[in-house]
Amino acid sequence: MPKPVVRVYTDYKSPYAFVANRRLFELEDKHGVELEWLPYTLRVAEFMGTVEERTPHFWRKVRYAYMDARRYANAQGLVMKGPRRIYDAFHASVGMLFAQRHGFFRSYHDTVFRRFWSHELEIDDLGDITGVIVGCGGSTGAFEAYVSGPARAEHHRIIDEAEALGVFGVPTMVFNGELFWGGDRIDMLLERIERPETIEAALGSRHRKPA
Repeated sequence: MPKPVVRVYTDYKSPYAFVANRRLFELEDKHGVELEWLPYTLRVAEFMGTVEERTPHFWRKVRYAYMDARRYANAQGLVMKGPRRIYDAFHASVGMLFAQRHGFFRSYHDTVFRRFWSHELEIDDLGDITGVIVGCGGSTGAFEAYVSGPARAEHHRIIDEAEALGVFGVPTMVFNGELFWGGDRIDMLLERIERPETIEAALGSRHRKPA
């Protein structure tokens, strides 16, 4: 019987994506789920506005969000330092795609997340990301050729496909066309995987006419 496949959209600069990793990999390790990891590189200015446009109310929400994510990180023994600036994670995102094709995704993925949130890595620096690729056993030349070649078009295509599905943030998991946003939805996702009849029940109640 084939394994259920869950597509996971993530971004290395998202604190909530970072702290969701452990639970997501448990789906593979303990529940026989196959994960398909894809980048959804957040365009911060697009959904948060420019720095000048952000209100005191906005900054209170941001401070709370990082405090909350840090609680999850501390519970897992993870180091989470606040980001020092706004990052474009393109190089890290296409590094993820490259790592999957060359058989060292997990080591790359864990290294980039851990080192970025420890302030040991700049995810928008091609040299830094190339260093991780090489440290995981990849080729400098092959990665740089990919970045300067088809990487950007592929990256943009993946983002467009994600948004056509309805993706707007990370981590977002997609199973049988249904979206689950956030690490706190993993239990709901697991219920869908293990009890597929819950989907039919949910859809039935949604379309059932009132008596």
